[in-house]
Amino acid sequence: MATKQSGPIGRPRGFDTDEALERAMLVFWEQGYEGASLATLTGAMGISTTSMYAAFGNKEELFRKALERYTEGPSAYLARALDEPTAHRTATAILAGTIRTTTRPAHPRGCLGVQGALATGDSAQAVRDLLAAWRNDGCVRLRDRFRRAVDEGELPPETDPGLLSRYVTTLAFGIAVQAAGGVGRDELQEMADAALRNWPL
Repeated sequence: MATKQSGPIGRPRGFDTDEALERAMLVFWEQGYEGASLATLTGAMGISTTSMYAAFGNKEELFRKALERYTEGPSAYLARALDEPTAHRTATAILAGTIRTTTRPAHPRGCLGVQGALATGDSAQAVRDLLAAWRNDGCVRLRDRFRRAVDEGELPPETDPGLLSRYVTTLAFGIAVQAAGGVGRDELQEMADAALRNWPL
């Protein structure tokens, strides 16, 4: 009896691609794009360079996939925060999520989207552009959420949604940098609380 083929015929991969991508994400998160060598990546993933290229493409493509995984995993707090019932709770949830993610025990400190390409050379311009677009996308989504809050009368009519979203995201990115430098969770939360005391009413 014929069976339905779920993919191309051939020798199956001898590794779990999901687990391998998780490990690659952690390497990029800890070492950045430029700092993560192919040897370090494949060693952490438990596969050969040939298998990595076959499964994920080149290093840049692997980084893109790792960033997608980071967005859907550790950084998923942003999407959840946008569904909060008020703009203030959205901002609070974003900062709390940033602090939680960037200081989590047994995970790299800081943010993959902030530190990932800060030190890359000209050959990695595409990765720098990718991460700039990633950060800007979060800011745009937050701006749209704050614009809705203005339209609905929750925020004062003179509130600039673009400026407010840039304020919150800049603070979040700054928290990530501070966390990468070893600043503790309690101190970061105090910083976030102080910033939110200036919330427009």
